[in-house]
Order: sequence, then structure tokens, then C-alpha cells
Amino acid sequence: MDPTVADEPGFTVMGIGARTSNAKEMTPEAIIGKQWARFTKENLAARIPNKSDSAIIALYTDYASDKDGEYTFILGVRVRSANQVPAGMVTNKVPPGRYAIFTSEKGPVAKVVMATWQRIWSIPKASPGGDRAYKTDYEVYDERAANPDEAQVKIHVGIQ
Repeated sequence: MDPTVADEPGFTVMGIGARTSNAKEMTPEAIIGKQWARFTKENLAARIPNKSDSAIIALYTDYASDKDGEYTFILGVRVRSANQVPAGMVTNKVPPGRYAIFTSEKGPVAKVVMATWQRIWSIPKASPGGDRAYKTDYEVYDERAANPDEAQVKIHVGIQ
């Protein structure tokens, strides 16, 4: 399925963050799965003040280079204000810009998200409607992802 392209306003995400890379995510030292487990087990979304909505945002930002370099992964929610940051959490501003929006198939969340990223990585650089910017990308887990066995996720990829 081809992505849609949209000019999106920026927003702020608050949550937990860590530095990782796609290569590291394929090893026992993978961070993203551990971040998800902690976020869910500790119900961290409930501790975040000033939420804009109930969607969980998985943010990929501060790319060192491209899909092969390190990046910062932040798991959290959109907030209206970043004035009150709970201990151990971080904030990040998602810049306004042009994004190619990919919609996953429906199915087990880990499987459909990985399949969608593999599709994104396999397409020519300019195919999503512009060259990938490698500044900020994010996944949106809203009501369509409420059932982890039959989830559908939107992945927003920043383009130039």
C-alpha cells in the first residue's frame, strides 16, 4: 500500500527515552521492547500530565545518519504543555513538516509494525513522496491498536 503524504503541525511528546540503533535492536541488548514492557507494566502514560489525547507515540529522532545509524527512541504521549515533566521522563518537540504516512496491515502488533518498517526500508529513497529526512519519524498507537493481536498502526516518516 502506498503512503499518503501530509504536511503536519508539530507537537510535543513526553515519555521515556533511550539511544539505540536498528543493529542493536537485533541483539539481546535491544532497548525498544524493554521500553515498551516498562511503559506498559508501570502504566507510565497515567503519570504524564497535560495529555493531548490517549494515543501512544513511539518517536524516532536525533538520527546520527540514516536507518543504519543510532537514533533516540522515545515512548510516550502527545502533551499540550511540557511544563511538568515527571522524574525519569523526557520531552521532545516533533517539528512541523512533510510526512509520508504508512498504515500497517492488521494483526499482531510486533509483526505488523516490523513488516511495515521493512517495507519502508526497502523502497527507493525518494519513493515515499520525497527523500527521507532522517530527522523525526513516529508511530501512532491509537484505538486501532487497542487489541495487540489485531492492531493497525500508522507510521509517519519525515520527508524533505
